[in-house]
Amino acid sequence: MKHYISFSIAGSLMTMIFLGMVNYITSPQTIWFIYPCLLLLLWPITIYFMSKRLYKQYSVVCSIMVIAFLTLENYLYSPHHLWIMYAFYPILWWPILMFLGERAKSLNIALIGCASTIIYYSLLNLVMSPQYPWAIFPSFLVIWWPLALYHAQKKTFVAFSIYASLLISIFFITVNAVSSPGTIWAIYPIFLVMWWPLSMYFYVYKRKMYKAATLPKRI
Repeated sequence: MKHYISFSIAGSLMTMIFLGMVNYITSPQTIWFIYPCLLLLLWPITIYFMSKRLYKQYSVVCSIMVIAFLTLENYLYSPHHLWIMYAFYPILWWPILMFLGERAKSLNIALIGCASTIIYYSLLNLVMSPQYPWAIFPSFLVIWWPLALYHAQKKTFVAFSIYASLLISIFFITVNAVSSPGTIWAIYPIFLVMWWPLSMYFYVYKRKMYKAATLPKRI
């Protein structure tokens, strides 16, 4: 395994030096060689951590690398707009979930993650771009985490379809009211979504009726 790690380090360094020279000679006005360099760095790092089975440490190192790369990208090409703040938060959740281990599957962690995500992006929305409430989109996505986990643990799939349909309906109504209040279009996707709980209900109802009909009657 040491030979593989040594080979990957040497290969990565040689390739990065070569790409840096090509970038400097052919197009020095654009720093493009940093993009393949990120992937080249992951080559020896992945081999080392996977061979040692250091999965948690690997998530930390990779998260730091990605954040550092995006920060550099932000500084070089758009220093007046800190878009790194949008990507910073979800990247941090990778090592957090890795260190939590089995506890990451708990409903409490899902609720904490959901609430912190909504708060983070709502504050970011308010501070950086208050002209449009785009935070409703990541909020809608992250609510599925505790919702799906709770009903999966309780095995209440019909109830899940009902609450999920309500969530989707509220989302479309909100987007409709915020984006285009003059045109009521939310009713169309809501109509389609309503078939989900209806089909679930009739499926469960029919199955119960079938089991009742096939059970032997007591004399």
